[in-house]
Amino acid sequence: MSLKAISFSLILFLLFQSPFSNGNFSVDLHLLNHKFNDSPEEYIEVSRPINYPANNSCSTLVLKHDFGNTYGKPPVEVSYNPPAECSNNWDKVVLQWKATCKGEQYDRIAGVWLSGVEILRTSTAEPTEAGISWEVNKDITRYSALLNKPQTLVVMLENLVDDTYTGIYHVNISFHFFENHDMQFPKYSAPADLILPISKSSPNNGGHWFWLQNTSDIQSQKLLVPSNAYRAVVEIYVSAHVNDEFWYSNPPDAYIEANNLTTPRGNGAFREVVSSIDGVVVGAVWPFPVVFTGGINPLFWEPVVGIGAFDLPAYDLEVTPFLGLLLDGKHHTFGLSVTDGIATWFVDANLHLWLDETCVQTAAMLMDYQAPAFSPSLVSNFEGLDGLFHTCGERRISYSGWVKSTQGNLTTHVLHIFKYFNLITFENNGDTKIVKLKIETTEEMRVETPVESVLFQTISNSYPLYMYSASFDKENGTYLAITNISHAFNKDVANVFPGGSSFSSLRNSQNAQGSMLVKDHSVLSGKASTAQTYNYSGTDGCYFRILSVNDSKFIKDYSDTFCNYYS
Repeated sequence: MSLKAISFSLILFLLFQSPFSNGNFSVDLHLLNHKFNDSPEEYIEVSRPINYPANNSCSTLVLKHDFGNTYGKPPVEVSYNPPAECSNNWDKVVLQWKATCKGEQYDRIAGVWLSGVEILRTSTAEPTEAGISWEVNKDITRYSALLNKPQTLVVMLENLVDDTYTGIYHVNISFHFFENHDMQFPKYSAPADLILPISKSSPNNGGHWFWLQNTSDIQSQKLLVPSNAYRAVVEIYVSAHVNDEFWYSNPPDAYIEANNLTTPRGNGAFREVVSSIDGVVVGAVWPFPVVFTGGINPLFWEPVVGIGAFDLPAYDLEVTPFLGLLLDGKHHTFGLSVTDGIATWFVDANLHLWLDETCVQTAAMLMDYQAPAFSPSLVSNFEGLDGLFHTCGERRISYSGWVKSTQGNLTTHVLHIFKYFNLITFENNGDTKIVKLKIETTEEMRVETPVESVLFQTISNSYPLYMYSASFDKENGTYLAITNISHAFNKDVANVFPGGSSFSSLRNSQNAQGSMLVKDHSVLSGKASTAQTYNYSGTDGCYFRILSVNDSKFIKDYSDTFCNYYS
């Protein structure tokens, strides 16, 4: 097994055990008696392989950089120009991130932007002395409006190198352009004509993303929407860090205050990313809780990382009905905030706009809007360091509006349904912590003309999670830490349109168990096993993969593309 330094992510997660019986985890932990593989190892995030067209137009290396001592420094900026050797006939573009690292190092968050528009959010794996490598391939065709013009490419990866943490992240980013003249975009899936960033204008102080520190911290950008827009979508990128990385395991402040604890990880276990226009809520994201490679137990994520760790999910909000408020030739404020959030959330967004090139002015009106004020319910029952905390809630946001353009007189109805369940249990004088979480979201969109339905789309997401952490005193000042996690990312999409339909279904789950023997600030030994099942089926094909890893070695790895696996 590859044993490495425990990251700050694990320190934060175990922080609630530490004030109770087993010392202070607010400093770095290290694993002693390092054992390493003899050769560099490739790390992976399990995902469906991209379906590449047969014709490869061209590839271009857009960035080659070594991220060494970059903490607190401006991100890397380079000029991007559409490669001259590529024809203008490409239909698909794939971003490829390739990275290597060796030595000791934390996991790091990273972002890639084109002129302020985020196109990838990723995190790094934690390296070994022999070295590791990994690759992220992401279809970025939806950003075609940016890729066919000169832009500024910005990459943010803050890293700290010293005598202890020696790992330097060597990163290559390439764009691969493909020709596929037979390619047809599904209904309402063609790339936007214009993409505007809802992010910090200058990346020099911490990148383009907004750094949100508390629930009242609302960051925004003023944008001018062209008068000939006929569709609008807000795409949101989000990740939680520092005191809120494990927000779904945070107890309420009353518990912390009653027990005179000094941990900053409180404010309860509910978070909501809110999108607004001119102060009016237009949608929300109840995010999937990504576990980074240093999270819970770093040994879980060798060499298979957590769901979403290399390619964090982005979230789309259909805001076409609000064009009735935006086509007045004035700038409007697009805001982002995190309900009940504490330091620190990295959040930004992109506004995708579809334009009617044959007219100067489209007409639009917001017909109906309902977004009642929302606050989750909390039931607390604790005595001393032991107790139960149950948080739940359900929210609905709906709106409708019409847009008249050469595309037709289209009315769009949108309904968002959110459901949240969280139960945190502290036992054994706070030495045992159990978290049960389930987030469910549904978006229904109906687009219609006065005489027929153009599209009916339903997108359903489910994010269940179970987490267990316990510590037991052992001899000679040591203790045993046991951690288990089971989590999943499930998504169903159904589209019905005149003359056809399409669907996709994803079931992606991981289960991991492990233990570590700890003394003072060092981990003396550890064991871990991880199993994962990935099952995708849809009208565009199928992909199934099942694997298991024990102490960083593959025990099973099987994949198939037959459409005969259903959960």
